[in-house]
Amino acid sequence: MNTVWIIDDDRSIRWVLEKAMGREGIGYRSFASASEALEALDVAAQPPKAMLSDIRMPGDSGLTLLHRVKERHPQLPVIVMTAYSDLDSAVSAFQGGAFEYLPKPFDVDQAIALVRRALEQSPQRESADEDNTAVPEILGQAPSMQEVFRAIGRLSQSHATVTISGESGTGKELVARALHRHSPRRDAPFIAINTAAIPRDLLESELFGHERGAFTGAATQHRGRFEQASGGTLFLDEIGDMPPELQTRLLRVLSDGHFYRVGGHQSIRASARVIAATHQNLEERVRQGLFREDLFHRLNVIRLRLPPLRERREDIPLLVRHFLQRSAHELGVESKRISEAALKYLQTQPFPGNIRQLENLCHWLTVMAPGQTVDIADLPTDLRDRPVQEAPVDWANTLGLEAERLLALMPGEVFDRLTHEFERTLIRRALAFTGGRRIEASLLLGIGRNTITRKIQELGIDEAQPGADVTVKREA
Repeated sequence: MNTVWIIDDDRSIRWVLEKAMGREGIGYRSFASASEALEALDVAAQPPKAMLSDIRMPGDSGLTLLHRVKERHPQLPVIVMTAYSDLDSAVSAFQGGAFEYLPKPFDVDQAIALVRRALEQSPQRESADEDNTAVPEILGQAPSMQEVFRAIGRLSQSHATVTISGESGTGKELVARALHRHSPRRDAPFIAINTAAIPRDLLESELFGHERGAFTGAATQHRGRFEQASGGTLFLDEIGDMPPELQTRLLRVLSDGHFYRVGGHQSIRASARVIAATHQNLEERVRQGLFREDLFHRLNVIRLRLPPLRERREDIPLLVRHFLQRSAHELGVESKRISEAALKYLQTQPFPGNIRQLENLCHWLTVMAPGQTVDIADLPTDLRDRPVQEAPVDWANTLGLEAERLLALMPGEVFDRLTHEFERTLIRRALAFTGGRRIEASLLLGIGRNTITRKIQELGIDEAQPGADVTVKREA
């Protein structure tokens, strides 16, 4: 039988995974710490077929476990789990050879699907030294950010050209720096240039350098950004605004790997990895004839899209607390606390400036808010005066949060409890919608008449108390 080892200090998580694997006929062993699992691995006649481990646990971390397991059994698939949704954990996991990264709270079916994939495959990855003590530079629990973390982890050993797209203030340069910091080029320079902020007649010299006397005012030789980033990473921000003539030169550099300084005749090898970023739609710029199609395809080897803050509202509390702590540390003052009401209010705001706007707001609050606890009344006037924009209800996420709560409170009863409540709500609403007519309600729901009758009895639905604000009549 395939055996999967579960390592997590949270008993309820172990219980849930054990029950799920038992239902699926997957053998398992559970451990409350990394040290217990490593001791068992030392004396085991044969290693498990796969491991599922938490990252942050008392004693040795899951990343330490991952490193030691990979030293002994390089092909053993290890899935890492964590409730701390930060970039460093994701990248360290992938660099250490993790099979997959599973953020908590997770869907049990998703976890089982990953386990089955792990049992079918034995990927070979080189282990790497990790330093997971650094403060994570990018935070996010939203699924869209987890995808970004995964992508950075998978690209950590790659030299491929990457284009990062996203609105202003979403953190494109942070992602570029993360790609550099977690790459083999980490000890070489990271050089950034905003191609939209430099006058076009100076941009060529800034990128490629110039020789002495190349133009009026060129009194000395100048090394451009490509040379300065030699062996490292060159980050070209706002690439969509690059003038056409420089697009041609950049394409040539990316194609043959060489360039000339302005006024120079000696070919210079370009050894920097290029990461580009834009807030514009490059495909549309190509259609408009404002961006070279061949350069677009050359840059578009790997595309990363950063979501705007309005698409990851669930991350706002996490980010606010992080920025408040950082601002307090920078100013040498006690960190402000923020009320739940204020957090909920901030989650209704559009934040067109995205993460940068939220960070600036937290710095303002650290300086200007009168008390230690920030409430709605302490927010800037222009923010308080904006109409509230209700965030779209993510019922699946709400269901997930309720499931997580019940998993801890009443293990073994969660599925039946939530399934019954789900069915009860659907049937009540359908009966209210049809004025109590069962046949019509069953047709709207897509179930049989006998099924709805049976469910009404099983679920104890009182047809005199429907889910909507109407009185439901019984069928004659």
